[in-house]
Amino acid sequence: MKYFLEIILISVLFTACSSSGETVNIQDLNRQFIDAWNNKNADKITALLAEDVDFLQGNAHYKGKSDVLEKWVKTTLPTLANLKTNVISSATDTHTAYEAGTFAVDVLTDLPNQPRAFGEGNFILLWKKGDDGAWKLSYAQLEDLPVQAKN
Repeated sequence: MKYFLEIILISVLFTACSSSGETVNIQDLNRQFIDAWNNKNADKITALLAEDVDFLQGNAHYKGKSDVLEKWVKTTLPTLANLKTNVISSATDTHTAYEAGTFAVDVLTDLPNQPRAFGEGNFILLWKKGDDGAWKLSYAQLEDLPVQAKN
């Protein structure tokens, strides 16, 4: 039994290290998403989301493309501008890719006499390659700090 487990472990390691297929440029994927967000292009954002996408922010957890679009994209897109990220960690393989780091964003208001504000925090964006070869955002997590007034 011990030898069987060792053979399985070695097989898994060789399979994980094999270079079947090419990796994706994660910076390009995230640039597409950030550009779509900053340009308020909901159609492009929609096209980049996987059908089974998960989004977590604070206590909120939205599951599935329609839920994420309705409860996060539609409600948040008009209120944010100038999204910027600072990548601290990233990795890719032939089927998954992620970037994690910090973000900063301007918080907009349509109320008169309200101060401009900014938000910042940590993020992770995880992309998966579908059976059709298209890369889709599969998981997003944001950990926000309290919004601050901008001078």
